[in-house]
Amino acid sequence: MSEQDTLLLNDTFKLFKGKIENTYWRYFLLLPLILAIWFMQIATYNLNGIRAAINRGWLTWLQEKNFDVICVQELKAEPGQLDISVFERMGYHAYWHPAVKKGYSGVGIFTTHLPDNIVTGCGCEEYDFEGRILRADFGDISIYSIYFPSGTMGDVRQEVKYKFLDFIYNFLHDVRKTRSKLIVCGDYNIANKEIDIHDPVRNKNITGFLQPERDWLDKFFQSGFVDSFRYLNKDPHHYTWWSFWRDARSKNKGWRIDYISITENLISNLKSAQILPDAIHSDHCPMMIEIDW
Repeated sequence: MSEQDTLLLNDTFKLFKGKIENTYWRYFLLLPLILAIWFMQIATYNLNGIRAAINRGWLTWLQEKNFDVICVQELKAEPGQLDISVFERMGYHAYWHPAVKKGYSGVGIFTTHLPDNIVTGCGCEEYDFEGRILRADFGDISIYSIYFPSGTMGDVRQEVKYKFLDFIYNFLHDVRKTRSKLIVCGDYNIANKEIDIHDPVRNKNITGFLQPERDWLDKFFQSGFVDSFRYLNKDPHHYTWWSFWRDARSKNKGWRIDYISITENLISNLKSAQILPDAIHSDHCPMMIEIDW
């Protein structure tokens, strides 16, 4: 290459470099890469009554956050009991699975993206009667909104909880045979490790932190599912539920009982996971993940 050719090549490179450094050209050239990456924001939130949450400003908060998908639990209402057109005006498709018993339980999925398929319930009359399970399919990924029984009403309901844990474990693993990529959002009503509860010693005999419940979660997270928050965050004092008693929330005396679990084949897609304690529309707070869709 002659010296003249070399100078010409250098001048061309400098011209091209100058255009790249220009904001317009930088965005133009990166546009194909930006379009190829879609980070989907998925949240879960036990509202402890959707009408009560709305009265506390939940709709304004939801519009500001503009999640791609938000799974909600303990709606305690049917669609006909409130104006659901407000969700449509915000750009959400709203799907509900209320309990037959009015003012009790119920789950929902609100999404700004039209799902390919919605599966209401699980085919078990006992749990479908209580409105505990709802699924939305987006391509090869299925997102669940699930409300686990609490066991707080005594031994009978604790046995109901154990029975549900056995059921949901087998149910989700059966689903994985045909839908291998699952995101399981919900109020699991179990704190897994001592790091997930403010006082593990005094609460060791309280439902939600009983050893059989914690053992179940360990088994679940060893069977192909991943606790998205703990996968990325190892620090203590992160909770999603606080009692209304004795200013527990202001003192951060809480429990981490709400989860977004993902199947192991989605780990490489997981970009972030965080708890949002500043949302105060319920005795719970939401958590969210971002995944590379």
